[in-house]
Amino acid sequence: MLERLGITNFKAFGRQDIALAPFTLLTGLNSSGKSTVLQALALLRQSHEAGVLEDGADSGLLLNGEFVQLGTGKDVRHEAYPKDDPDIGLSVAPAASASEPLSWRALYGSEDDLLKLAASPPARLSLIDALPELFGPRFQYLKADRIVPDISYPRSHHAVVRRGFLGARGEHTANYLRVHQDDSIEADLRHPSSPSGTLLAQTDAWMQQLCPGVDLQAIGIDGTDTVRLSYGFGSGVSASNRYRPTNVGFGLTYALPVVIACLTARPDSLILLENPEAHLHPQGQTSLAYLAAAAVAAGAQLVVETHSDHVLNGLRISVKNGRIPASATAVHFFGRSGHSGEVVSPGMSDDGMLSDWPRGFFDEWENSLDQLLD
Repeated sequence: MLERLGITNFKAFGRQDIALAPFTLLTGLNSSGKSTVLQALALLRQSHEAGVLEDGADSGLLLNGEFVQLGTGKDVRHEAYPKDDPDIGLSVAPAASASEPLSWRALYGSEDDLLKLAASPPARLSLIDALPELFGPRFQYLKADRIVPDISYPRSHHAVVRRGFLGARGEHTANYLRVHQDDSIEADLRHPSSPSGTLLAQTDAWMQQLCPGVDLQAIGIDGTDTVRLSYGFGSGVSASNRYRPTNVGFGLTYALPVVIACLTARPDSLILLENPEAHLHPQGQTSLAYLAAAAVAAGAQLVVETHSDHVLNGLRISVKNGRIPASATAVHFFGRSGHSGEVVSPGMSDDGMLSDWPRGFFDEWENSLDQLLD
């Protein structure tokens, strides 16, 4: 489990430590630093997969790749960096470890897209062993701009079978469902409405929280490297025709990668989610929070960026109902002061109540109500 992320001179922050928990919720104003947290973790993973995060002549932080496309050094260095400390630093501390956090310091180059490492963990240290959540095989990062309804999706054996990866945009989700539809899902993650524990049945059950009666099919298209995803409604004699995603709407397809990522969570999984609530009505947003909490109960670690009070309240209700303990949560509210992001971290108690409610923290409903009642 990752316990803390340290950021130096990177994007929104000159220097910031972010406490991480099994369920970390990032919320706050636009352009205040939420995405910086997710991108810092994704940048380390991206650099590791490219083979440049360890000591060597070509070691560095790879700014443009599969997970993030950040530009060059001038695009990512914090605007108000100290003149005596121009380099970019990232560190990650594993939980329950007496050792120092693993740290990387990259030399600034304004036009460089591979920022050379000036300091990194010892070469003898296995990053996968030290931080299995971040560098091991059970990593998922789903960006805000996920797949949209389409007539077909890619079929990649390498991504789905060898890597178990849904794609940063969820582009491999349909094929993942096709290949793994009969896999058994952990008991903590199963929706009570379905007697079957297979991935397909549980995906249907959780998707029905978003759209009652929906069911999914994912089949390979003969003679192509593509997969067709379809939706049906009802069952038995009441079953509808199959509908392609382009005739159903954005919400179901946009949420599907989030549902699959959570249902396939295991211990040592790290799941980074940007705006899981996008295109969903409030009930669906709360349901996704319940599923995310179930993934945490199954041993995964989630870092979720959201603008939804329904996602926040779904987490709070999960704590109150004992699905996960309050100690397994971290809530961070991001604001901005001048060029820098600022972070306020309300604590959560076992009844789901928060210790602090800073200005701008999901208070727009009350602000609007005050104006209506004035």
